[in-house]
Amino acid sequence: MGRQTMTRRTFLKAAGLSAVAAAVARGAPSGRSKVRKPNFIIILADDMGYGDSSVYGGWIQTPHMEALAAAGVKFTDFHSSGSVCSPTRAGLVTGRYQQRAGIPTVVNADPKTPEHYWGLHDTEVTFPKLLKAAGYASAIFGKWHLGYTRNFSPMHHGFDRFRGYVSGCIDYASHYDRMGAYDWWEGLEHVQEDGYVTHLITKHSVKFIEDNKLRPFCLYVAHEAVHTPLQAPEDPPRTGANKAPGRAPARTNKETYTLMMRAMDDGLGEVVAAVRRAGIADRTLIFFFSDNGGTRYGSNAPLRGGKATLWEGGHRVPAIASWPGRIKPGTVTDELTISLDLMPTMLELAGADLPAGHKLDGVSLAALMLEGKSLGRRQLFWDGRAMRDGQWKLMPGGQGQAPALYDLAADIAEQNDLSAKHPERVRDMLAALEAWKKDVAAGATPQPTPPAGAVPGPPEKPKRKKQVK
Repeated sequence: MGRQTMTRRTFLKAAGLSAVAAAVARGAPSGRSKVRKPNFIIILADDMGYGDSSVYGGWIQTPHMEALAAAGVKFTDFHSSGSVCSPTRAGLVTGRYQQRAGIPTVVNADPKTPEHYWGLHDTEVTFPKLLKAAGYASAIFGKWHLGYTRNFSPMHHGFDRFRGYVSGCIDYASHYDRMGAYDWWEGLEHVQEDGYVTHLITKHSVKFIEDNKLRPFCLYVAHEAVHTPLQAPEDPPRTGANKAPGRAPARTNKETYTLMMRAMDDGLGEVVAAVRRAGIADRTLIFFFSDNGGTRYGSNAPLRGGKATLWEGGHRVPAIASWPGRIKPGTVTDELTISLDLMPTMLELAGADLPAGHKLDGVSLAALMLEGKSLGRRQLFWDGRAMRDGQWKLMPGGQGQAPALYDLAADIAEQNDLSAKHPERVRDMLAALEAWKKDVAAGATPQPTPPAGAVPGPPEKPKRKKQVK
């Protein structure tokens, strides 16, 4: 399992025989008592850097994240499947590389771009659909960002509830997106609701937990924080019909960012407290991570790069899991893991089945988290422009740049290119990367073309004037 602060024998002594974990996965009796199917709570931060939280030695104190890590497992080599928002979300919901769903890049808010008309088609196999078939209630509160039109709504993907927004970001107070469109929904309809987005997401999440504590549920808490606009809880609206004329209190961007992070951390604490009040902590797996690396307002230290890059800072993200009585407290793992792994993890633990012939790109983390078993050596890919093979990271180059190879076990900051010393490894990894591109392209879901005239065409080239001699 890599660096692990527990032994399997210690874990089994503390949590019971490994058959208990298997019984949880089956929802079957174990010993004298019947073990119920576990609940799942996925909490997704937006644009949170690897070096932001105090959990990772960062500059912002996040006591509730610290408590979650102390009660469970902290991942040091966990990755989002994309380095920007929409792709990671498509990968999370489907458990497959987002390229297969036709969403390799951001679904754009601007209707003058082709990507504005893209989205996650209702033909995709998603974890809420499969969990629903296994008897689960499910909800998403917060950011969707997988399609602007109603036909791409999360309500068509197995979720029972959706309260939130479909854009990449909205004004935290007014709920208008960057194009000036009002973007706050209940299911398939716009609703008016006052409040700071982070607080609203938390409020609805807590209520959902309270309302569904007697049945298995899956809750997707998709925060906007700490994505721009930089807007603290007490700041006035900046866009939309209810834009306030007042100005935000004088403070630096770092100070505002810190307030946004703390609001999200407080929300995490409220969700955990709601689970405990409901008496379901021992059958609830909580998994927290970020959708990609941080921006210039945060920190990705000690990693190179940030959001929208394919250096480690673009996709290696903070991740924490907690499940009292199942995951040994205070565990740290450096196993190579990715957001694509969450869907197979939930399906295994819930005893839910995949459609015949359907394959996922992630692997279940159940044995890793519950028994300390290693996942073994893995190959992971990002956008066809970066890959991991165990401890090795390849940046394939292109456009005049030669491939670069890094040993992340010794060089997490990607400073020392070892490609010249390992030409055979570079060759093999380049071949694997090309094979991956062909694989995800085969059968990828096509996206709709924009309506006629919606997207401006390329400007006409000016005609050359005929010279008069």
